[in-house]
Amino acid sequence: MSEQVLSEGRLPVGSVGKRASGWWGMLCLIATEAALFGYLLFSYYYLALQGGGVSFPPAELPKFALSGPNTAILIASSVAVWWGERGVKSGNRARLVIGLLIGLVLGAVFIGIQFLEWSNKNFTLSSTAYGSLYFTITGFHMAHVAAGLVGLALMAIWGGLGYFDDVRHAPISIGAVYWHFVDVVWLTVFFTLYVTPYFW
Repeated sequence: MSEQVLSEGRLPVGSVGKRASGWWGMLCLIATEAALFGYLLFSYYYLALQGGGVSFPPAELPKFALSGPNTAILIASSVAVWWGERGVKSGNRARLVIGLLIGLVLGAVFIGIQFLEWSNKNFTLSSTAYGSLYFTITGFHMAHVAAGLVGLALMAIWGGLGYFDDVRHAPISIGAVYWHFVDVVWLTVFFTLYVTPYFW
C-alpha cells in the first residue's frame, strides 16, 4: 500500500467492494452460525412436537410486553446501520458514524432488556427441557449481539478517524451484513420461542 494512501488515513488493508476477501470470510461465518441456530431450533421443535411430559409449551405462555418492543429495537438498529452504510457510500462520514452509533446504542438496549426478561422468568436453565432450550438459544443469540456490538464500535471509531470513504468501505458493508444476520436470526428465534407456543 502506498505511503500516500496511508497518510490519507484510509484503512491500509483489504480490497475494494465485493472483491474484498472479508466477504468470503463473513459468508462462511454466517453459514456456520446459521447452522448452529438451525440445530438449536430443530431441537426445540423436535421436543415440542413430542408432547407428553416434556413441558412444551411452558405452563405460562410467553408474554410480548418486553419481547415485542425488543424486537422493534433490534430491527431499528439494523435500519440505523444500513442508513450509516449508505452514508459512507455517498461520501458522508458523519452519517456513517451516527448510524453506527445509533445501531450500537439500540443493540446495547436490546441486551439490557433481554437480561431483564431473563430475570422475570419463572423457570431456569436446568428446570425443564423448555427452560434449557430457551436460555441456550437466547443466550447464544445475545453472545452474537455482543460480538456485533464490538464490531459496530470498532467501525464507528475507524469511521470517525476517516479510514473509509465512498470507494473504500468494504469493512463497513461486511460488518453490516453480520449485524443484519443477527437481526434475521432474532426474528426466527422470536417466532419460535414467543409465537409458536400459542399454537401447540
